[in-house]
Amino acid sequence: MSKAIRFERTGGPEVMKWVDVPVGDPGEGEIRVRQHAVGLNYIDVYFRSGLYPLPLPGGLGMEAAGEVAAVGPGVTSLAVGDRVAYVARPPGAYAEERVLGAAQVVKLPDALSYEQAASVMLQGLTAQYLLRRTYAVKPGDTILIQAAAGGVGLLVCQWAKALGATVIGTVGSDDKAAIAKAHGCDHPIVYTRENFTKRVREITNGAGVPVVYDSIGRDTFTGSLDCLAPLGLFVSFGNASGPLPPIDSSEFAGRGSLFFTRPTLFTYMSKRADYEAMSAELFDVLASGKVKTSINQRYALADVARAHEDLEARKTTGSTVLMP
Repeated sequence: MSKAIRFERTGGPEVMKWVDVPVGDPGEGEIRVRQHAVGLNYIDVYFRSGLYPLPLPGGLGMEAAGEVAAVGPGVTSLAVGDRVAYVARPPGAYAEERVLGAAQVVKLPDALSYEQAASVMLQGLTAQYLLRRTYAVKPGDTILIQAAAGGVGLLVCQWAKALGATVIGTVGSDDKAAIAKAHGCDHPIVYTRENFTKRVREITNGAGVPVVYDSIGRDTFTGSLDCLAPLGLFVSFGNASGPLPPIDSSEFAGRGSLFFTRPTLFTYMSKRADYEAMSAELFDVLASGKVKTSINQRYALADVARAHEDLEARKTTGSTVLMP
Protein backbone atom coordinates (compact mmCIF):
# COMPACT_ATOMS: atom_id res chain seq x y z
CA MET A 1 0.00 0.00 0.00
CA SER A 2 0.98 3.61 -0.56
CA LYS A 3 -0.32 6.90 0.81
CA ALA A 4 -2.29 9.44 -1.23
CA ILE A 5 -4.75 12.28 -0.86
CA ARG A 6 -8.35 11.39 -1.76
CA PHE A 7 -11.64 13.25 -1.48
CA GLU A 8 -15.21 11.94 -1.66
CA ARG A 9 -17.12 15.24 -1.89
CA THR A 10 -16.38 18.74 -3.05
CA GLY A 11 -15.86 21.54 -0.57
CA GLY A 12 -13.17 23.24 1.46
CA PRO A 13 -9.67 21.99 2.23
CA GLU A 14 -11.06 19.72 4.95
CA VAL A 15 -12.51 17.30 2.37
CA MET A 16 -9.00 16.05 1.48
CA LYS A 17 -7.92 12.91 3.36
CA TRP A 18 -4.49 11.21 3.65
CA VAL A 19 -5.27 7.53 3.14
CA ASP A 20 -3.77 4.18 2.15
CA VAL A 21 -4.31 3.28 -1.51
CA PRO A 22 -3.32 0.29 -3.62
CA VAL A 23 -0.98 1.21 -6.47
CA GLY A 24 -0.54 -2.05 -8.36
CA ASP A 25 1.79 -3.00 -11.18
CA PRO A 26 1.94 -1.04 -14.42
CA GLY A 27 0.08 -2.51 -17.37
CA GLU A 28 0.76 -2.37 -21.09
CA GLY A 29 2.42 0.94 -21.96
CA GLU A 30 2.47 2.08 -18.33
CA ILE A 31 5.04 2.89 -15.66
CA ARG A 32 4.92 3.27 -11.88
CA VAL A 33 6.49 6.46 -10.58
CA ARG A 34 7.91 6.89 -7.08
CA GLN A 35 7.32 10.58 -6.53
CA HIS A 36 9.86 12.87 -4.89
CA ALA A 37 7.99 16.18 -5.20
CA VAL A 38 4.48 17.25 -6.18
CA GLY A 39 3.34 20.63 -7.48
CA LEU A 40 0.51 22.73 -6.04
CA ASN A 41 -1.62 24.74 -8.46
CA TYR A 42 -4.80 26.79 -8.33
CA ILE A 43 -6.51 24.34 -10.64
CA ASP A 44 -6.33 21.85 -7.74
CA VAL A 45 -8.60 24.22 -5.81
CA TYR A 46 -11.03 24.36 -8.74
CA PHE A 47 -11.31 20.57 -8.76
CA ARG A 48 -11.57 20.29 -4.97
CA SER A 49 -14.27 22.98 -4.74
CA GLY A 50 -16.31 21.58 -7.62
CA LEU A 51 -15.83 24.53 -10.00
CA TYR A 52 -14.28 22.00 -12.38
CA PRO A 53 -16.23 18.74 -11.96
CA LEU A 54 -14.48 15.41 -11.37
CA PRO A 55 -15.81 11.88 -10.88
CA LEU A 56 -15.80 11.16 -7.14
CA PRO A 57 -14.25 9.71 -5.10
CA GLY A 58 -11.00 10.83 -6.67
CA GLY A 59 -7.56 12.32 -6.31
CA LEU A 60 -6.00 15.72 -6.85
CA GLY A 61 -2.80 17.12 -8.30
CA MET A 62 -1.67 17.59 -11.88
CA GLU A 63 2.12 17.52 -11.74
CA ALA A 64 5.01 15.78 -10.03
CA ALA A 65 8.54 14.52 -10.51
CA GLY A 66 10.20 11.32 -9.41
CA GLU A 67 11.84 8.15 -10.59
CA VAL A 68 10.54 5.19 -12.54
CA ALA A 69 9.95 2.36 -10.05
CA ALA A 70 8.54 -0.23 -12.47
CA VAL A 71 7.97 -0.56 -16.22
CA GLY A 72 5.03 -2.33 -17.83
CA PRO A 73 4.99 -4.47 -20.98
CA GLY A 74 5.70 -2.63 -24.21
CA VAL A 75 7.55 0.29 -22.67
CA THR A 76 10.93 0.73 -24.34
CA SER A 77 11.57 4.46 -23.91
CA LEU A 78 11.99 4.33 -20.13
CA ALA A 79 13.78 2.13 -17.61
CA VAL A 80 13.67 1.64 -13.86
CA GLY A 81 15.59 4.46 -12.20
CA ASP A 82 15.00 7.06 -14.93
CA ARG A 83 14.22 10.54 -13.66
CA VAL A 84 10.90 11.81 -15.00
CA ALA A 85 8.45 14.67 -14.62
CA TYR A 86 4.92 15.19 -15.83
CA VAL A 87 1.75 17.19 -15.97
CA ALA A 88 -1.08 14.79 -16.64
CA ARG A 89 -4.76 13.96 -16.39
CA PRO A 90 -6.72 12.70 -14.59
CA PRO A 91 -5.67 14.41 -11.37
CA GLY A 92 -3.91 12.14 -8.90
CA ALA A 93 -0.42 13.50 -8.33
CA TYR A 94 -1.03 13.98 -4.60
CA ALA A 95 0.44 10.55 -3.92
CA GLU A 96 3.62 8.78 -2.88
CA GLU A 97 3.45 6.51 -5.94
CA ARG A 98 1.16 6.23 -8.97
CA VAL A 99 0.81 4.40 -12.26
CA LEU A 100 0.84 6.47 -15.44
CA GLY A 101 1.03 5.96 -19.17
CA ALA A 102 4.64 6.15 -20.31
CA ALA A 103 3.55 8.78 -22.85
CA GLN A 104 2.39 11.05 -20.03
CA VAL A 105 5.89 11.70 -18.68
CA VAL A 106 9.06 13.27 -20.04
CA LYS A 107 12.63 12.53 -19.02
CA LEU A 108 14.06 15.02 -16.57
CA PRO A 109 17.54 16.40 -17.32
CA ASP A 110 20.15 15.99 -14.59
CA ALA A 111 20.51 19.77 -14.48
CA LEU A 112 17.09 20.11 -12.84
CA SER A 113 16.06 18.85 -9.40
CA TYR A 114 12.86 16.96 -8.66
CA GLU A 115 11.55 19.98 -6.74
CA GLN A 116 12.30 22.33 -9.63
CA ALA A 117 10.49 20.09 -12.08
CA ALA A 118 7.48 19.46 -9.83
CA SER A 119 7.10 23.19 -9.28
CA VAL A 120 7.25 24.11 -12.93
CA MET A 121 5.68 21.54 -15.23
CA LEU A 122 2.14 22.91 -15.25
CA GLN A 123 3.05 26.53 -14.67
CA GLY A 124 6.15 26.47 -16.88
CA LEU A 125 4.45 24.77 -19.80
CA THR A 126 1.58 27.22 -19.39
CA ALA A 127 4.06 30.11 -19.60
CA GLN A 128 5.61 28.45 -22.66
CA TYR A 129 2.42 28.25 -24.69
CA LEU A 130 1.19 31.68 -23.55
CA LEU A 131 4.38 33.43 -24.62
CA ARG A 132 5.43 31.30 -27.56
CA ARG A 133 2.18 30.21 -29.18
CA THR A 134 -1.01 31.93 -27.94
CA TYR A 135 0.67 35.28 -28.53
CA ALA A 136 4.24 35.04 -29.77
CA VAL A 137 6.00 37.71 -27.73
CA LYS A 138 8.72 39.51 -29.66
CA PRO A 139 11.37 42.12 -28.84
CA GLY A 140 9.82 45.54 -28.28
CA ASP A 141 6.39 44.26 -27.17
CA THR A 142 4.84 45.57 -23.97
CA ILE A 143 2.64 42.98 -22.27
CA LEU A 144 0.39 42.87 -19.19
CA ILE A 145 0.36 39.86 -16.88
CA GLN A 146 -2.23 39.80 -14.10
CA ALA A 147 -1.13 38.20 -10.80
CA ALA A 148 2.51 38.82 -11.68
CA ALA A 149 3.81 37.47 -8.35
CA GLY A 150 2.07 34.11 -8.71
CA GLY A 151 3.67 30.95 -10.00
CA VAL A 152 2.83 31.47 -13.67
CA GLY A 153 3.25 35.22 -13.30
CA LEU A 154 6.87 35.08 -12.15
CA LEU A 155 7.75 32.67 -14.94
CA VAL A 156 6.02 34.86 -17.54
CA CYS A 157 7.82 37.96 -16.25
CA GLN A 158 11.25 36.35 -16.57
CA TRP A 159 10.62 34.61 -19.88
CA ALA A 160 9.00 37.64 -21.51
CA LYS A 161 11.92 39.78 -20.37
CA ALA A 162 14.35 37.28 -21.90
CA LEU A 163 12.39 37.56 -25.15
CA GLY A 164 12.95 41.32 -25.20
CA ALA A 165 9.55 42.51 -23.96
CA THR A 166 8.63 45.23 -21.48
CA VAL A 167 6.56 43.64 -18.73
CA ILE A 168 3.71 45.27 -16.80
CA GLY A 169 2.25 43.20 -13.97
CA THR A 170 -0.46 43.56 -11.35
CA VAL A 171 0.14 42.47 -7.74
CA GLY A 172 -1.73 42.73 -4.46
CA SER A 173 0.89 44.27 -2.16
CA ASP A 174 4.19 46.12 -2.03
CA ASP A 175 5.97 42.92 -1.00
CA LYS A 176 4.63 41.15 -4.08
CA ALA A 177 5.57 44.15 -6.22
CA ALA A 178 9.17 43.79 -5.06
CA ILE A 179 9.13 40.07 -5.86
CA ALA A 180 7.70 40.67 -9.34
CA LYS A 181 10.24 43.40 -10.05
CA ALA A 182 13.09 41.13 -9.00
CA HIS A 183 11.84 38.60 -11.56
CA GLY A 184 11.77 40.92 -14.56
CA CYS A 185 8.55 42.88 -14.16
CA ASP A 186 9.43 46.40 -15.32
CA HIS A 187 6.25 48.03 -14.02
CA PRO A 188 4.56 46.30 -11.07
CA ILE A 189 1.16 47.82 -10.27
CA VAL A 190 -0.36 47.37 -6.80
CA TYR A 191 -3.99 46.98 -7.84
CA THR A 192 -5.30 47.42 -4.28
CA ARG A 193 -4.42 51.11 -4.37
CA GLU A 194 -3.81 51.89 -8.06
CA ASN A 195 -6.15 51.80 -11.03
CA PHE A 196 -4.25 49.31 -13.15
CA THR A 197 -6.04 50.28 -16.38
CA LYS A 198 -5.09 53.92 -15.93
CA ARG A 199 -1.49 52.99 -15.10
CA VAL A 200 -1.18 50.74 -18.17
CA ARG A 201 -2.37 53.58 -20.37
CA GLU A 202 0.13 55.93 -18.72
CA ILE A 203 3.01 53.49 -19.15
CA THR A 204 2.16 52.91 -22.82
CA ASN A 205 1.50 56.62 -23.56
CA GLY A 206 -2.14 55.83 -24.20
CA ALA A 207 -1.52 53.07 -26.73
CA GLY A 208 -2.45 50.05 -24.63
CA VAL A 209 -0.86 46.63 -24.89
CA PRO A 210 -1.16 43.99 -27.63
CA VAL A 211 -1.89 41.19 -25.15
CA VAL A 212 -3.21 40.74 -21.62
CA TYR A 213 -2.65 37.42 -19.84
CA ASP A 214 -5.37 37.16 -17.18
CA SER A 215 -5.73 34.34 -14.65
CA ILE A 216 -7.82 36.32 -12.15
CA GLY A 217 -11.12 36.29 -14.02
CA ARG A 218 -14.23 38.12 -12.89
CA ASP A 219 -12.58 40.94 -10.92
CA THR A 220 -10.20 42.04 -13.68
CA PHE A 221 -12.17 41.21 -16.86
CA THR A 222 -13.38 44.68 -17.82
CA GLY A 223 -10.18 46.39 -16.70
CA SER A 224 -8.09 43.96 -18.73
CA LEU A 225 -10.11 44.70 -21.87
CA ASP A 226 -9.59 48.42 -21.31
CA CYS A 227 -5.81 47.90 -21.28
CA LEU A 228 -5.72 46.47 -24.80
CA ALA A 229 -4.69 48.27 -27.96
CA PRO A 230 -6.96 47.88 -31.00
CA LEU A 231 -6.75 44.32 -32.36
CA GLY A 232 -5.31 43.26 -28.99
CA LEU A 233 -5.69 39.79 -27.55
CA PHE A 234 -7.36 39.02 -24.21
CA VAL A 235 -6.04 35.68 -22.92
CA SER A 236 -8.17 34.24 -20.12
CA PHE A 237 -6.34 31.30 -18.56
CA GLY A 238 -7.78 31.15 -15.04
CA ASN A 239 -10.56 32.23 -12.68
CA ALA A 240 -8.97 32.95 -9.29
CA SER A 241 -11.66 35.54 -8.43
CA GLY A 242 -14.49 33.58 -10.05
CA PRO A 243 -15.73 32.82 -13.57
CA LEU A 244 -16.01 35.55 -16.17
CA PRO A 245 -19.41 37.21 -16.59
CA PRO A 246 -21.46 36.29 -19.67
CA ILE A 247 -19.52 37.49 -22.71
CA ASP A 248 -21.10 40.20 -24.85
CA SER A 249 -19.32 40.38 -28.20
CA SER A 250 -19.95 44.12 -28.40
CA GLU A 251 -17.44 44.51 -25.55
CA PHE A 252 -14.75 43.42 -27.99
CA ALA A 253 -16.07 45.31 -31.01
CA GLY A 254 -16.39 48.62 -29.20
CA ARG A 255 -12.85 48.52 -27.85
CA GLY A 256 -11.19 48.11 -31.23
CA SER A 257 -11.97 44.68 -32.70
CA LEU A 258 -10.32 42.80 -29.85
CA PHE A 259 -9.61 39.06 -29.84
CA PHE A 260 -10.53 36.64 -27.06
CA THR A 261 -9.20 33.18 -26.27
CA ARG A 262 -9.63 30.73 -23.40
CA PRO A 263 -6.69 28.35 -23.91
CA THR A 264 -5.92 25.19 -21.97
CA LEU A 265 -2.55 23.54 -21.56
CA PHE A 266 -3.81 20.10 -22.51
CA THR A 267 -4.98 21.33 -25.91
CA TYR A 268 -1.54 22.74 -26.65
CA MET A 269 0.26 19.57 -25.49
CA SER A 270 -2.21 17.00 -26.82
CA LYS A 271 0.28 15.74 -29.41
CA ARG A 272 3.26 13.90 -27.96
CA ALA A 273 5.64 15.82 -30.24
CA ASP A 274 4.31 19.14 -28.90
CA TYR A 275 4.57 17.92 -25.28
CA GLU A 276 8.20 16.97 -25.84
CA ALA A 277 9.08 20.19 -27.69
CA MET A 278 7.40 22.39 -25.10
CA SER A 279 9.13 20.55 -22.25
CA ALA A 280 12.50 20.73 -24.00
CA GLU A 281 12.19 24.51 -24.45
CA LEU A 282 11.13 24.91 -20.82
CA PHE A 283 14.03 22.80 -19.55
CA ASP A 284 16.44 24.75 -21.75
CA VAL A 285 15.44 28.20 -20.42
CA LEU A 286 15.63 26.85 -16.87
CA ALA A 287 19.05 25.28 -17.41
CA SER A 288 20.34 28.48 -19.04
CA GLY A 289 19.33 30.56 -16.02
CA LYS A 290 17.17 32.90 -18.12
CA VAL A 291 14.19 31.68 -16.12
CA LYS A 292 14.49 30.57 -12.50
CA THR A 293 11.99 28.69 -10.41
CA SER A 294 10.84 30.38 -7.22
CA ILE A 295 9.90 27.68 -4.72
CA ASN A 296 8.83 29.87 -1.83
CA GLN A 297 6.75 27.32 0.12
CA ARG A 298 7.15 23.66 0.99
CA TYR A 299 4.58 21.53 2.80
CA ALA A 300 4.40 17.86 3.67
CA LEU A 301 1.90 16.24 1.29
CA ALA A 302 -0.06 15.06 4.33
CA ASP A 303 -0.50 18.75 5.26
CA VAL A 304 -1.97 19.73 1.91
CA ALA A 305 -5.11 21.22 3.53
CA ARG A 306 -2.97 23.97 5.06
CA ALA A 307 -1.29 24.53 1.69
CA HIS A 308 -4.70 25.00 0.03
CA GLU A 309 -5.79 27.42 2.77
CA ASP A 310 -2.69 29.55 2.25
CA LEU A 311 -3.04 29.46 -1.54
CA GLU A 312 -6.68 30.58 -1.46
CA ALA A 313 -5.86 33.33 1.05
CA ARG A 314 -3.18 34.59 -1.38
CA LYS A 315 -0.51 34.13 1.26
CA THR A 316 1.79 32.31 -1.15
CA THR A 317 4.15 33.68 -3.77
CA GLY A 318 5.91 31.91 -6.59
CA SER A 319 5.63 28.14 -6.56
CA THR A 320 4.74 25.65 -3.85
CA VAL A 321 5.83 22.01 -3.63
CA LEU A 322 4.36 19.18 -1.60
CA MET A 323 6.77 16.60 -0.26
CA PRO A 324 5.49 12.97 -0.12
